[in-house]
Amino acid sequence: MRVNKLSLKHYRNYAEAELEFNKQVHVFVGDNAQGKTNVLEAIYVLAMAKSHRTAKDKELISWGQDYAGICGEAQTRRNKLTLDLTISSKGKKVKLNGLEQRRLSEYVGALNVVMFAPEDLHLVKGSPQGRRRFMDMELGQISPIYLHHSSRYQKILQQRNSLLRDWHKNQLPICLEILTEQLIDTGAELIKRRAVFLQKLQKWAETIHFDISRGTEELKLIYLSTVEVSEDLNLSTLKERLHAVYKQKKDKEQIRGTTLFGPHREDIGFLVNEKDVQSYGSQGQQRTTALALKLAEIELIKEEVGEYPVLLLDDVLSELDDYRQSHLLETIQRKVQTFVTTTGLAGVHQKALENAEVFEVKLGHIQLRPTTS
Repeated sequence: MRVNKLSLKHYRNYAEAELEFNKQVHVFVGDNAQGKTNVLEAIYVLAMAKSHRTAKDKELISWGQDYAGICGEAQTRRNKLTLDLTISSKGKKVKLNGLEQRRLSEYVGALNVVMFAPEDLHLVKGSPQGRRRFMDMELGQISPIYLHHSSRYQKILQQRNSLLRDWHKNQLPICLEILTEQLIDTGAELIKRRAVFLQKLQKWAETIHFDISRGTEELKLIYLSTVEVSEDLNLSTLKERLHAVYKQKKDKEQIRGTTLFGPHREDIGFLVNEKDVQSYGSQGQQRTTALALKLAEIELIKEEVGEYPVLLLDDVLSELDDYRQSHLLETIQRKVQTFVTTTGLAGVHQKALENAEVFEVKLGHIQLRPTTS
């Protein structure tokens, strides 16, 4: 899977840009605040229909403009794709091969991407919200039905929280029971699919982590769920366990005025050599774990969809030491189309530049650096 062309219109600090990509590695070089990250973000938004940097779509539109447009041409193993996304005050419109898609779940997943940015190095030590987002974004790419269930869950959750906030005014137990049933049905789907996802990710991550740590560390991923989840757990049993939790904690939720349990409160745990790396791991162990997760993500997408995703490395190489940088580049070499941002080529391992296009970025203008023979 690869991106061949990218067009931007009124996107961030780009009034207009047209880019073609002819090699396997593409490096964007420039000082800070020139627009390097905006290019990688645009590819991510084109694929995922949302940014990894902001939840406010209006921030993607150039100052003083009514809309932002991103168009791309991609090549998969089976066919060529054209993707078109327009963002305005009215919302988002997406087209796939010229046809408007009514649901984002029908669009997301056509182009698969993996973003690796400096904040991802803090995935292990950071907030549970970041780890839930990691699961949701990656599952959304490989499972349109997960995206559907996730969207439905959020809508039901908002309604249930609204009812709980006004509980003393409304006193509507029947409405709460109905919303709880709907939340359990949808939440069980999310929990089951997340558990399966982490089991598959574990298979890749433990091997990669073992290699990066030179055979000294064993990584385990643990899904910290509202209810106990096992590999062979069926949905009906999962729903029964969720019923028991909500019944037992009903009074507590009414007092607090919010939904305290479910997929929106769950997390991932990491054990390295049976010790909690979030609490007791060194910074090096935490970074190795994050790198192993990202590399495992690439392999898992390949396993699920049949080809490698596009990799976006946003100013992350300078954050890795030589050994981890070498491991990353050797793993993806000749397999994954890669886009890299950096403030200078001195911080990029020379192997990454052997077959690379280098683009210079300055104040929202991009120019391909001529190749030297």
